[in-house]
Amino acid sequence: MSEYQMNEKHAGMALDRGVQGVLGQPISRIDGLAKVTGTATYGLEHRIDNLAYGVAITAPIGKGRVTAIDTEAARRMPGVIDIIAGEASIPRETPVFGQKSAHGYDGKVESYGEIVGVAIADCFEAARAAAMAVVVTCVAEPGRFDIRDGEADAESPPEGALLPDTVIGDIDKAMGEAEVTLDVTYTTPPQVHAAMEPHGTIASWEGDRLTIRAPVQIVGGAIPVIAATLGIVAENIRVLTPYIGGGFGGKTMSADIILAAVAAKRTGRTVKVPLSRQQIFHVTYGRSDTIQRVRLGADRAGKLSAVGQDSLVGQKAGASQFFEPVALGAVALYAGANRSFTTRTAQVNLTARGPVRAPGEAVGMIGMECAMDEMAAKLGLDPIAFRKANEPEVDPSTGSPFSSRRLIECYDEGARRFGWADRRKRREGDWLIGHGMATASRVNFLAKSAARVRLGADGRALIETDMTDLGTGTYTILAQVAGESLGLPIGSVDVHLGDSDFPTGAGSGGSFGAASSASSVALACEDVVVELARRMGADPADMTLKDGHAISGNRRVSLAELVGGSPIEGMGTIQPGSTGQAFSQSTHGAHFAEIGVNAVTGEIRVRRMLAVFDCGRVLNHKTARSQAIGGMIWGIGYALHEHAVVDTRTGAYVNRDLAEYHVPTNADVPQIEAYFVEEIDRHANPVGAKGLGEAGISGAAAVVANAIHDACGVRVRDFPITADKLLEGLPPV
Repeated sequence: MSEYQMNEKHAGMALDRGVQGVLGQPISRIDGLAKVTGTATYGLEHRIDNLAYGVAITAPIGKGRVTAIDTEAARRMPGVIDIIAGEASIPRETPVFGQKSAHGYDGKVESYGEIVGVAIADCFEAARAAAMAVVVTCVAEPGRFDIRDGEADAESPPEGALLPDTVIGDIDKAMGEAEVTLDVTYTTPPQVHAAMEPHGTIASWEGDRLTIRAPVQIVGGAIPVIAATLGIVAENIRVLTPYIGGGFGGKTMSADIILAAVAAKRTGRTVKVPLSRQQIFHVTYGRSDTIQRVRLGADRAGKLSAVGQDSLVGQKAGASQFFEPVALGAVALYAGANRSFTTRTAQVNLTARGPVRAPGEAVGMIGMECAMDEMAAKLGLDPIAFRKANEPEVDPSTGSPFSSRRLIECYDEGARRFGWADRRKRREGDWLIGHGMATASRVNFLAKSAARVRLGADGRALIETDMTDLGTGTYTILAQVAGESLGLPIGSVDVHLGDSDFPTGAGSGGSFGAASSASSVALACEDVVVELARRMGADPADMTLKDGHAISGNRRVSLAELVGGSPIEGMGTIQPGSTGQAFSQSTHGAHFAEIGVNAVTGEIRVRRMLAVFDCGRVLNHKTARSQAIGGMIWGIGYALHEHAVVDTRTGAYVNRDLAEYHVPTNADVPQIEAYFVEEIDRHANPVGAKGLGEAGISGAAAVVANAIHDACGVRVRDFPITADKLLEGLPPV
């Protein structure tokens, strides 16, 4: 068994000696055929005999107490099996990070749409009708439905928080002494998870053993929550999640899992509980709205002496210690002796807040990167030149060295490819054309991860880990890592994921999944290579593995022959160590955009987007590019579309479906280009990769906003940027 803790720079392994030539290549997804032919089975698609259906019953108020639940009419409806309502076994809300288990139902309502029960029937239509027939009587109380309502008693981050307050020097004094200053406030709205695949669970019991089929991003994190909530031992729970149709942080755990498990236990049937899109908006966590005060102070040459980003965010009362870490991307980004990065959390009666793609950076980089653009204009400097002038040599908030940082090259390569030096504002009829740039910064994490690799008598390798694939390409990159390490073509590597009976992987989240799980697979392959070398009678460092053969000296032997009747198994485990604290680790990048603004209507069109990223080793150029482009498209949505509008009378989202919660469509998205400046980061993990999935969205909304300002001269600080906000500032035609 290979166990490795990141306590020093990793010196390399069989992966780095590999000559198969598959690692990094733009190989198409090995699970792609199953997905396009419909044979990839997602959580709610499993065909099971004698299946019953459950539909959640929810509260119709945002704050108050349930006084009565009338189920009589619903119970008499055709096909209804049971109604479970108003019981302690019903989860009140979705568990989120920092919370051990779901709160049981206690009659209190702390946000609109909280679950109070489940209707179970022989078919989905009957269950839905029964759920709608249940009468939930409530007494409403005044609630806090805006983070400003809770600002007076907002709290600072708890001890041990992911992003503690960072205050260095005296920013107020520095701002007073600076030759040029900027003090502005940016706001972003509440945003929700809207993955293509909705949340839903199929649960079944065999005696005391529970099997869950559901989209769960981090299997090892969900099982303890399920066990604590249901009062059973974790060893009796099996989670199956081989395919997930998008997660973005929202499918770490959800209330439908507990509802299905409770209903299945009560009825003795396998029960499927899907959540409707409207329910997903209210019972799965979303992203908090933010109010960000950004302060910058500099001399006339552009050297920053003051950098501040102080924010107010929201969280549901008692839901979790999680808060939106707004300054996570900015805290180590630019030099400046006097620094203030603080967050205060207001308690509100809205859906619990939790991780949404790039928590912190996705919205925090809006405020910081737009403010940097504003400051560059006040100084009369090119936006890239201003950023380069404040490039730090070490982490400016901790003094730690960077594990790797090629941000300057991202600026230069992006500017070259985009034609930044040749850009010019212009008008084409009614269209005002402008250009912008912004920095991407996403903190890099390593998570504990384990994987098993077995080389069989047929010369094929099998990878087993409960790591998940959200559509990001995990199946493929793990096959590439094993193929490169063992000298096998991709077609000779099988990958089995998403089963809790397998070794516990990192799971998908925080952009740590690919690097962490790939490292554990590489370490497991190292065990296999050592045993192959022993059977070959060679030193592992002197043995070459290629095309299913081992080569050493003048011998070339097939792996199948070396394995014979004794399959070789390796186990690899990676976990964070002191290196994570000793080095400042982030993925960086540079965004560029060309925008058209209609001078008459205020309509906005994104015409070009291009970005260059520094993400360490690129494991697969095709899946990496897809991840980057996906994040950039989401950034367009954050800049121009996404806004979960709260009815401040009830706490309900008034646009709780994809017809009115606007996201970018094909008509909104131009051809997007994504490139990489590649450097293996030996301090990050054994494979040298840094997280990319969330870096694409970091700074992407800001580049759109900066290009809009360049086009028409209007600076909108209240996101999203919509035509009405632009028209207020556009001069008459």
